[in-house]
Amino acid sequence: MIERTLFSSEHELFRDTVRRFIADHVAQQHASWEEQGYVDRDVWLKAGEAGLLCTSIPETYGGVGGDRLASIVVMEEFSAAVANGPGFGLHSEIVAPYLLHYGSEEQKQRYLPRLTRGELIGAIAMTEPAAGSDLQGIRTTAVLDGQDYVLNGSKTFITNGWLSDLVIVVAKTDPAAGAKGISLLLVERGMPGFEKGQRLKKAGLKAQDTAELFFNQVRVPPGNLLGRPGEGFVFLMQQLPWERLQIAVGAVAAARASLERTIAYVGERRAFGTALAGFQNTRYTLADVATEVQVGQVFVDRCIELMEAGKLDSATASMAKLWCSEMQFRTIDACVQLHGGYGYMWEFPITRAWADARVQRIYGGTSEIMKELIARSIGLPDVSRGR
Repeated sequence: MIERTLFSSEHELFRDTVRRFIADHVAQQHASWEEQGYVDRDVWLKAGEAGLLCTSIPETYGGVGGDRLASIVVMEEFSAAVANGPGFGLHSEIVAPYLLHYGSEEQKQRYLPRLTRGELIGAIAMTEPAAGSDLQGIRTTAVLDGQDYVLNGSKTFITNGWLSDLVIVVAKTDPAAGAKGISLLLVERGMPGFEKGQRLKKAGLKAQDTAELFFNQVRVPPGNLLGRPGEGFVFLMQQLPWERLQIAVGAVAAARASLERTIAYVGERRAFGTALAGFQNTRYTLADVATEVQVGQVFVDRCIELMEAGKLDSATASMAKLWCSEMQFRTIDACVQLHGGYGYMWEFPITRAWADARVQRIYGGTSEIMKELIARSIGLPDVSRGR
């Protein structure tokens, strides 16, 4: 494999810390979390104590003042370990950055230290029953009534939704204005009219709580508006390249770990008196997998460099999300096949990695939406909009 040059020795020491945390506080408990459909709340507090939450948040707001490479280390290690129950990534690298980049000083001081300590669990509510990748199609509204916004609507497939204490809700404050009428509101646990529906049972990511959220006449004070009215869609678009790159990062890490597990398995498993690793089909399959993982890693690492330089554009991030998530499922599926019947047994990490991989091609924008965005970026006409 081509040597990676992104990370410093300090990052690698931090990687050891993350691995120890997973071994001590996540790995043994993960099966029980899968049964109950959410992780125990105390793991968030332990992660905060260990410095694993909001690593890129400045010390001014309670963070450790690390860079996004440290955040990537956390993503890679949890993905590689098939320890996807704790929704740390969304909390730390989606919710917290929205507050950091667009929040008022009062909002930053009020929320970021508690998010960093794991005392508050963050979520973002975009998707609705009738609106997924097309954010302009949302129906949730927040209408001014006196000084407050009155929030009405519902959201679904919300990661960390069941445990959430703070939710960034995407709503229309001016339904007639299209994208320019979308705003972001900070909704807190306990606000009258804010209710959590059932925990949703999924094919994968079984320990990661995913829930429906309902807003019925929720009065949200003006101090809980993120930015100014109508700026929400712009904020969402600005953050999407980083969010999609995160999916690509996790995809490559999971595929690489699955390759390593499969190499070990076929070296031990025997058929017709020969190790599976000795059969041409096994060797060629894993040669293909190794090549795809390497291509994905080099591309993702280059995207990370572009992000660090402030040059990662939406189209390139969409390419990374598209190719790496498709590669992840394709290669892990090949690894499952080499495990035979054991590849379909839940206690095997390869099986859980396969189940977890499927949604990567859906959330954060489906593969089809990624292709549409890429097509527009290379000058192809947008037929759906008549141009």
